Amino acid sequence: MAAITRVWRIPLVRHGVLGLLALVVMIFVLSQLSPFRNAQMATMAYLAIAAGGLTVLTGLSGQLSLGHGAFLAVGAYTSAYLLKDGDPPFPLVVVMLVSVVITVVVGAVVGVAAARLKGPYVAGATLALAVAVPALVRYAGGLGQEQGLHVVVPDVPRWFDDTIWQITGVDVDPTSYVAYLGWIALIVSYVLLANLMRSRTGRNWRALRDNDVAAEIAGITLGRSRVLAFVVSTAAAGLAGAVMALAVRVAAPSGFPVDLSLTLISAVVLGGLGSLTGALLGAALLTFLPQAVTSWGTSAGLSDVQAAELAPVVYGLIMMAVILLAPAGVVGSLRQLWQRRRGLV
Repeated sequence: MAAITRVWRIPLVRHGVLGLLALVVMIFVLSQLSPFRNAQMATMAYLAIAAGGLTVLTGLSGQLSLGHGAFLAVGAYTSAYLLKDGDPPFPLVVVMLVSVVITVVVGAVVGVAAARLKGPYVAGATLALAVAVPALVRYAGGLGQEQGLHVVVPDVPRWFDDTIWQITGVDVDPTSYVAYLGWIALIVSYVLLANLMRSRTGRNWRALRDNDVAAEIAGITLGRSRVLAFVVSTAAAGLAGAVMALAVRVAAPSGFPVDLSLTLISAVVLGGLGSLTGALLGAALLTFLPQAVTSWGTSAGLSDVQAAELAPVVYGLIMMAVILLAPAGVVGSLRQLWQRRRGLV
């Protein structure tokens, strides 16, 4: 028993086992959902991936980015460009990896520039990027301009359909295929991010966030650590953008407004800075709350327009309540409460 406990305390082992369990649960859950719910689950997947990367950047290294929607656009347009003809030159997994690589290159360039800035200056620079990228895409002839690029999702591979059918007894349709891909990408990215957060690099980011002067005295290279956090975060954004292109079936400038970046920040703050569980919770609220509130408003006698306008009001009230009553976010505040009850703080 003691040996098992020691092995379980190894982050790589613990996160790997939890990832496998999450994969099994995900397969059975998605197989039982309707196409509409699978589409919602795909939306939650790419929002959670992007929020997880933003958690690393803002929650761990202390860099506030208001322009992550621009990096989602890079990943989405890369995938859309490779899938626009319906016959991709590479397997779909490779297309997603290419999207991540190109987004990382862009993120590295921006990260090097942002590493020289601090506080609100980083936020301002990334906000300008969020405004500039959709505007530039509108004038790019090869990217469809205002109409964007339509994404043709490849057929479900026979081996994938057979595997899911052997496990669940349910065939895989195109919508559930995207949901499966999105959640596999989410689980893999969260396992990698969780291990990175527990590593020496993650400790360096926390030191940088808490006191950059003390971190520099301790031998941490501030610029390198900031750029690395930015690159990791943009890699997650690129992966999220690739899943988003598959889920939405189009990559257009209107899909990446400034409020997309602000929405991702709100999800991270709502769930709890520095917590992947909090990022997942925030993404779930962003995905399911609007539809639930709209349905409730319609059943209460409101018009469709009034019910749709009610959703952001309710979300804003929830944000205000969390900020006032649980400043550390939902997950962070619950963790603090648990630690106080155990006498750890």
